[in-house]
Amino acid sequence: MRHATGHVESGWHKELLPRAIRPERPHPLRTLVFLTSIIILSALIGVSSAYVLIEREEPLDSISVGAWKAYPTAGTPDADPYSVAIYTRGGYIPLASGEGLSLTARTDSSGQALDPACSYRITGRTPTARLWTLTAVDGHGRLQQTMPGRNHLDSQNLLRRGDGSFDITASAQIKSGNWLPLPTNPAPGSGLRFVLRLYDAPVTTGAALDGVSVPDIDRISCP
Repeated sequence: MRHATGHVESGWHKELLPRAIRPERPHPLRTLVFLTSIIILSALIGVSSAYVLIEREEPLDSISVGAWKAYPTAGTPDADPYSVAIYTRGGYIPLASGEGLSLTARTDSSGQALDPACSYRITGRTPTARLWTLTAVDGHGRLQQTMPGRNHLDSQNLLRRGDGSFDITASAQIKSGNWLPLPTNPAPGSGLRFVLRLYDAPVTTGAALDGVSVPDIDRISCP
């Protein structure tokens, strides 16, 4: 059937409607290419985001207390998959909830990133624990070579004030008193972390960390 204008009734929309809104069926190959591109792009974004989270080596679900961060779910069935991947990749064995709690500092109390070439003063008190250790590691959690051959201090061999508080100097150079050795020749960009492990401590959950005392970390000097 034709109108007076000569257009076929079944195809009138293809000629009279603007091209942008003409009802056209896309080519199957074009649709396949489009969907494949979306799938590949989504996979790349997912893999890249997972890689970034794992590479930064800082587990999720952390609780901040001063300059320190605790990860109460580490080593438990409630640990998130990214944190499990970080521990597995680095070969770390986190403390189980019945053993104690580990706190990690990547910055000083002013928020500046820790630098193994600098010296720091760690002062105050720790949460109650039968035993605690303070260890200096690099940015990837690895022990480094120090002048005396050790990388830690523990609560059983520590000089304290009468009120139980303490001063610890973290430095590559020999210091009097409580001295936590830092690496003598740190590699550029190696980074620094302080790890405080509390053994047989009541503060094994996030709620128990509210209001506890943790040491302050102050930068003394840098080259």
